[in-house]
Parts: sequence; structure tokens; C-alpha cells
Amino acid sequence: MTEQNETVSVDGVTRGYLLTTPPTRPGAAPLPVVVDIHGLAESAQIQALTTQFSAKADKDGFIVVYPEGTGAPVGWDTDSTTHPNHDIDFMNDLLDSLETTFCVDTSRVYATGLSLGAWFTSLLACTMANRFAAFAPVAGVLFDTPCHPGRRVAIVAFHGTADPILYFNGGVGTTALKNALSGAGSSVALPPVDLHGKGYPAAAADWAAYDGCNPASTDRHVSTHVILRTYRCPAGAAVEFYIILGGGHAWPGSTFSAATAKITGPSTFEINATDIIWRFFEQHRLS
Repeated sequence: MTEQNETVSVDGVTRGYLLTTPPTRPGAAPLPVVVDIHGLAESAQIQALTTQFSAKADKDGFIVVYPEGTGAPVGWDTDSTTHPNHDIDFMNDLLDSLETTFCVDTSRVYATGLSLGAWFTSLLACTMANRFAAFAPVAGVLFDTPCHPGRRVAIVAFHGTADPILYFNGGVGTTALKNALSGAGSSVALPPVDLHGKGYPAAAADWAAYDGCNPASTDRHVSTHVILRTYRCPAGAAVEFYIILGGGHAWPGSTFSAATAKITGPSTFEINATDIIWRFFEQHRLS
């Protein structure tokens, strides 16, 4: 397993990313691709440490890419009204480069991300559903306006009810965000939680409505502190929302996320988001 630093030219600017490819297998089929997107003020390397998707790629035989954002602090343009959006151009050029260099299964390309990376993943679901088969925003699923995927979308999302940075029912915890950006940890008072309220539960419901799913969701405990919310959806669509009761701004199952609990709140090991996301991705492909 090797995470290599690579670059691609995008709109006249050199953009970087980490790349992991699985061991060469004689006669192997074309490879799926997972694009794993970091959060605000983080990096491709931190995202790789957080999600451990490289180990999963090595074991299960797919390519994983960790793109690097821009700016200070480093991040992504998640504004759906930006034209041109150089980060969306980056995604297109990155996929073009991978498909030129490797034998890629273009029907099995997927996007996931954490925090601001989840916001950007949500934007990709609206703008690049012609190239990505399914999406997995963690701690930040959105349904952007305008949103025109052009097809039904498969999406699995995760959010903690005690997220101190992106509140479960919407809004940004500015104190916790400043502490996170500065590396300082402190406890903050959180707003009350409505499991079926606005914010991130509403965003999951909006995706279900767009996909033509039955609006009556089903909740079941998959572990003591994790609820899986699902919708009955037409063929080609799927909406799943994992609610982590008491969970913070974290990637479930990540030891790296758990190490930042003083800043981002509690992390759970009752589920592993990386495993769940890959199983979900395996069920979906572009027709």
C-alpha cells in the first residue's frame, strides 16, 4: 500500500492529490475509484489517516484518491452558484487523468468526504452524477439549491447529534469551529436536537424526495447509539442516513477522529464508516 503524491493541471493551476492503487493482479478487471475529500483546514494526508481508505483499497482492489483543496485555510468551493467552479473542474480533470493512466471502471466511480468535504461531496451529487455512481457525505450532507443531478442518486450519510461544529439541526458552532482551526479544545453548549427536524435530517429527506422515495422513513438501531434511517426508493436510488446519538464531528470508527475528541466531540466505534461506505458503493454503478 503506497500513497503517492501526484498532480494534475486544472485551469492553468497545478493541483495535488494522494493516490493509492491496489497490487497488480494478472487479468484483473477494470478498477473502481473512490475519491475521498478532506475537511476545512485539513489535507489529503489527514483524510487518508482519518478514513484508512487506502487499506480498504489495497484489500478489496480499487483505486482511492485524496484530492487537496486550496486557499487559507485550505478548503473547497461548495457554492452551487459559482461558475466556473475550479474545484469541480479539478474533479473532472482528475477523473480524466485517472482514466487515461489506469484501467478504470467508469461505471464504478464514487465520492465521499468529511465536514466541508461532505458539503463538497453533496455538491458533486448535484453536479457530477454523470461521473460518480454514489456518494457518501460524513458530517455534512446537504441538498443544494439549485440541484440538477439528471438522475436518481444513491447517497449514504452520517451525522452525530452532538456535533459541536456543524449542528445536527443546522447552523455552525462558530466557537467550536474557531477552536478546531486553532487547535484549541473546549466544551461548548449544544442546541437541542430533533431527530426529524431541519438541518441534516431534512437534507437526507430532501434527497429521498428528489429520488422519488416514500417520504415515510424507517429508523432502526444498528447498535446502542447508532440509528439507521432508510427510505423505500425506486430502482437506481437509495438514501441511508446514520444518526450517531451523542456523536461529534467525526468519522465513525476512526482512531484519528477519536484522538481529536477534545476539539470535535465524541467518536463512535460501534460502526465503521469506511466499511459501510464501501459496502454501499459496491451496490451501485452507473448504467
